[in-house]
Amino acid sequence: MLVGSLPGLLALLVLALYAWGGSRPTRIPPDRPAALDLGRTAAVHRAGRPLIVPRSVWAGATAGHSQPPPRYDDKVIAVFVHHTDSPNGYRCADTPEIIRRLYAGQTGQRRWDDIGYNFLVDRCGTVYEGRAGGADRPVVGAHAQGFNHRTAGIAAIGTFTAGVPVPRALTDAIAALAAWKLGLSDVDPRARVRLVSSNGLSRFRAGTTAVLPAVSGHNDGFMTSCPGAALTARLPEIRQTAARLQGRTGPQPLNRSHSRG
Repeated sequence: MLVGSLPGLLALLVLALYAWGGSRPTRIPPDRPAALDLGRTAAVHRAGRPLIVPRSVWAGATAGHSQPPPRYDDKVIAVFVHHTDSPNGYRCADTPEIIRRLYAGQTGQRRWDDIGYNFLVDRCGTVYEGRAGGADRPVVGAHAQGFNHRTAGIAAIGTFTAGVPVPRALTDAIAALAAWKLGLSDVDPRARVRLVSSNGLSRFRAGTTAVLPAVSGHNDGFMTSCPGAALTARLPEIRQTAARLQGRTGPQPLNRSHSRG
C-alpha cells in the first residue's frame, strides 16, 4: 500500500513546496529566454512590480519624433538615482507635462534619441516609464555617462540640494522600483557591483572596472552634484527599504559583488 501511494505523495510534496516558496512565479525577462539556469536554485529575492504609469500617458504629444529602436542589455545589476534639477513646487497632476518638457530638452537641445532616464518619480510617489523599450526589460538608457550598460536610471522630479525636504512618498517609490528592478537579477540593493566604464569622461577611465553600490547616486559614477546632497543622504535608507521589500532579512553583504561578466 505504501509503495502504491508514493506517486501521489510525491505530487502533494511538490505542490506543498511550491506553495511554501511563494505565490509569485519566477519571471524571466522577455529578451532572455535562456536566463533560467537549471543548474542553479531559482532566485527567491523578488519584489513585486510597483505601479508604473506607461510612457503613452506622457509621450502622446511626442509621436512626431523619430528615434532608433531601443537597445537592450542581458540584465540590470545596478540603478543610478538622479534628480531632474527642475522646480519642486509642481502639482503631481502636471507630471506628464513636466516629463514632456524634459524629453523635449534632451531630444532637442542635447539631440539625444530619447529621454535618458528609464523611470521618473514625482514627489507624490508616482512612477512613470521613461525611455522607450519596455519597463520590464533591461533597456540601455542615457543617464550615467560611462555606466549606462546593465543599469537603470531613476530620476526624482525636482531639485534636492542640501536642506531641501525630500518627500517620503518619493523615496519609498524609488526603493520599491529599485527592489523590483534589481530583484529580476537577484541583486541585493545593499550590495556593491562591478561595472565597466565605457567612457573616460566618467569618474573612471574607459575600460576600468568600478565597484559601485547597486543603488548609486549619479555622482558615484560621474563628476556631478546629482542627485543633490539631500537625496544622496537618503540613499542608505532607500537601499535598506529596497532590501526589505525583497525579503532580505539577513546582514548587509560585505564582500559579495555581482560581476559584469
